[in-house]
Amino acid sequence: MQVKIADSWKNILQIEFDKIYFKELINFVNFEYKNHNCFPKESDIFAAFDFCSFNDLKVVIIGQDPYHDENQANGLCFSVKDNIAFPPSLKNIFKEYATDLNKEIPQSGNLEKWAKQGVLLLNATLTVRAHKAGSHQKKGWEIFTDSVIKQISDEKENVVFLLWGKFAESKSKLINLNKHKIFIAPHPSPLGAWRGWYGSKHFSKTNEFLEEIGEKPIKW
Repeated sequence: MQVKIADSWKNILQIEFDKIYFKELINFVNFEYKNHNCFPKESDIFAAFDFCSFNDLKVVIIGQDPYHDENQANGLCFSVKDNIAFPPSLKNIFKEYATDLNKEIPQSGNLEKWAKQGVLLLNATLTVRAHKAGSHQKKGWEIFTDSVIKQISDEKENVVFLLWGKFAESKSKLINLNKHKIFIAPHPSPLGAWRGWYGSKHFSKTNEFLEEIGEKPIKW
């Protein structure tokens, strides 16, 4: 695998690509993709950056791992390909979306349209071996994605960070709270959604904040 990432991110992240840990990570990923069935497909590993340019970035949503079943992962956290059944967390995301925004639940679980409007859908770990959740954790991806979050915090202002669940909430230490807006809610998985995910209104709250600072709201 060669690292192909959108030009708007290249200058920001080149320093990471040159580090030893990242080169070792890519060697690991290459070995895994060569010897095992892994997700997402290689060309989608950096899709979150391809669809959301650094210059247009307004919102960051943090996930943990790509989906590990066939035909689900497309490189954007919580998102699936067109015509794929919604995994449980995405189902609950759309339930809250529908209630919060008074809209119908979308036909497709592909969140590319969010990404194209400036929503970075970032998994902490960008790859996974098929049917083995967490199999590519602690190999270097988290160092890389923590650096992405830190760079966004340092280089930009007034970005909305949506932190869903304890894992995502732990990333708040990387974010300058004086420059950015954070909304926290329980994870939308069936295990945690009833604890306060429903009624969190993160979609409307994000748009209210964006409008307050003179930015265009997201067409969720």
